[in-house]
Amino acid sequence: MQNDWYRSFFHGVWLDVWRGVMTPEMTEADASFLETALRLEAGGLVLDVACGAGRHSLALARRGYAPTGIDLSEQSIAEARGAAAASGLGAEFLLCDMRELPGPARFDGAFCFGNSFGYFEHDGNRSMLRSVARALRPGARFVLETGIVAESLLPKLQEYFWMPVGDILFLAARRYNALESRLDIEYTFVHHGVRDTRPASSRIYTVAEIRRLCEEVGLETVSIHGSVDGGPYRVGSACLILVVEKS
Repeated sequence: MQNDWYRSFFHGVWLDVWRGVMTPEMTEADASFLETALRLEAGGLVLDVACGAGRHSLALARRGYAPTGIDLSEQSIAEARGAAAASGLGAEFLLCDMRELPGPARFDGAFCFGNSFGYFEHDGNRSMLRSVARALRPGARFVLETGIVAESLLPKLQEYFWMPVGDILFLAARRYNALESRLDIEYTFVHHGVRDTRPASSRIYTVAEIRRLCEEVGLETVSIHGSVDGGPYRVGSACLILVVEKS
């Protein structure tokens, strides 16, 4: 598994699949949770880490906030900028590594949604969190959402999974590497008879390990949830939502 798979993964058919499964209702529910959890005030500066095509940033811009989205995918950033311009929304989108976030200490809140934590080796994941902390003003909050935390992933791990998304057949072959605590996945997309296979890999942490990593960089835990409706996190919850605050 190449360790920089994320540099070339997020383009083309993957973005078509992601758009096909993320509904407007899901985006608005996420935005409502973020408004409350981040304690955003009108015009607040908010950082969207690994923003993709900017669905969350655009939703928050429509609600009166000033988001900056960052991502390494050139196609995603181009789509996000185009959508913001077409809608007349004041959202900024930057091509940027999440370990090198813009700063210092100017954002009123930040978030990372969509299983985008854990791409790197351990030191790189810690660098990502340190970069987030550096970009936040004191007292500002960060919300981390992931469905590939150990307590969510491992109790119900399916090695093979497939589903149709529109006219695309989407398949995933998953292997958990216990020695490295990594989930290695081979994704296959079949679209109009064309087969596209791409690798991905993420470091798997427990909830406590992520909490401790956050504390190491000055982000103290406020609350944990199992969904954006604010319900509690339990073993087997579909995702972890961790709310932390810069000290």
